[in-house]
Amino acid sequence: MAGLMDFGPAFIEKFGKNYKKNEIIFCEYEPGNTFYFLLKGRVKINKISSDSEKTLDILEPGEIFGEMSILEEAPRSATIIAMDDVKVLEFNKANFESLMTAKPELAIKLLKIFAKRIYDQKRRLMILVLNEPEARVADVFLMLAENKNINITDTKEVSFNINSEQVANWCGLDKVKCSEILNHLSRQNRVTIKPNEITIHNMNEFYRLVTSKRKSVFADK
Repeated sequence: MAGLMDFGPAFIEKFGKNYKKNEIIFCEYEPGNTFYFLLKGRVKINKISSDSEKTLDILEPGEIFGEMSILEEAPRSATIIAMDDVKVLEFNKANFESLMTAKPELAIKLLKIFAKRIYDQKRRLMILVLNEPEARVADVFLMLAENKNINITDTKEVSFNINSEQVANWCGLDKVKCSEILNHLSRQNRVTIKPNEITIHNMNEFYRLVTSKRKSVFADK
């Protein structure tokens, strides 16, 4: 991702945009024709789920957001809120085409990010469609294991540099509920919780749990 930070002053002047802390960059369901590259500060991705707003993820500098409206020509799928004073590069279809011509190596890197982001978003939606909170929590760890290319059907103990708040963001649960589930799993000796580290003692057990719950979700449709 570091190579994407090599923007010159003129480029940043042309495409740069600033947002204040707590400012809404765009809202869920509104039409969109721009996407953003995050240069400075953090933003959070919020989505309405079961009549309440959940934080799905927190993005750091070097990440992009809003690209799905460009790729799928669909309304915004989530609300983006600045967590700090934020600086972004803003692109639309027209100037992205200019970017591809002027900086093809950068455009190729962005297209690769688009492809991964599409996969990541669809994978996270797979977590949210699970009805049972414990299965959602388990599926977060399966997703993280997949991202590390771990064979989840053949691996048992795995440690992740993560905390309960991050797990809650990914599975669309509030922090208290997520902590209750993780503490329950800890009491059952299925996980070990340390500051900024959670160890799963049997990934295959989580895999079987999520697979069975996912089958029941689709059987009900």
